[in-house]
Amino acid sequence: MKPKRHARNGEFHHKHSLGQNFIEDEALLEQLAELSLVTPEDSVLEIGPGFGALTRPLSARCRRIISLEIDDTLLPILRVALEKCENAEVVLGDVMKTDLAALVREKLGDGPLRVAANLPYYITTDVLTKLLTELPQARSIAVMIQKEVGDKLLSQPGEDGYGPLAILCQYLCEVRRALDVPAACFTPPPKVDSSFMVLERRDAPLCSVHDEALFMKLIRGAFVMRRKTLVNNLMSAFSLSREEASACIDRAGLPAQVRAEALSIEELARLCNEISGLQASTDRI
Repeated sequence: MKPKRHARNGEFHHKHSLGQNFIEDEALLEQLAELSLVTPEDSVLEIGPGFGALTRPLSARCRRIISLEIDDTLLPILRVALEKCENAEVVLGDVMKTDLAALVREKLGDGPLRVAANLPYYITTDVLTKLLTELPQARSIAVMIQKEVGDKLLSQPGEDGYGPLAILCQYLCEVRRALDVPAACFTPPPKVDSSFMVLERRDAPLCSVHDEALFMKLIRGAFVMRRKTLVNNLMSAFSLSREEASACIDRAGLPAQVRAEALSIEELARLCNEISGLQASTDRI
């Protein structure tokens, strides 16, 4: 039986500011839980449980699940929805202000970890970046996002969506679109369709870089001004002279006037290693 969706004072009101759009179709929810790759040995960190509709089928598949919810008016609904899920716990908090590594360590321990999330558009990039960087032990991240953002995660050099988020995700993970979910499947229906994306962590990153923090700085800085040539963005991001930036690009085997959007992840990695070598030789960056 579905729990009544009442909060402390009357009926629950979806908060547009939090991007709250929930799925009620139980068959679809079972399908999403299955696509999340969760196994009985796994613990799960869920971001944004909403009414707990996906939490229930996830809890049936995993060892333990912790759900991080920002909206305190959902807590009484979640208590009812999850009362039979003995391995489920809800924690009130903002994912962007939460020490995720500490939360996982305290609540879930050191065993195999997977992440499931339902993210509004306006925080997708920030949350995915946080999950990928703060929880390297997570075997996978299964995330419901706007279809347009899912397209970006899969984008390749030269395509409009290709940029820092796509590069970070593909560098660390195998990225696939598990399912497209029409807007009509949500309550209330959003204005656009969504995609359920699964990011499986690679055993090792896609390519080798000498300094991963420097690589993250590079992929951010290289795309700050997309229409400028890479040499100009490198000069700005790393305080290089034009000669130094041009030399790094040349030693990486790249065209002098190339733009970042044209480079593969492997080419960006080569460039990163050249900048790292310059750093080592000059101790300036």
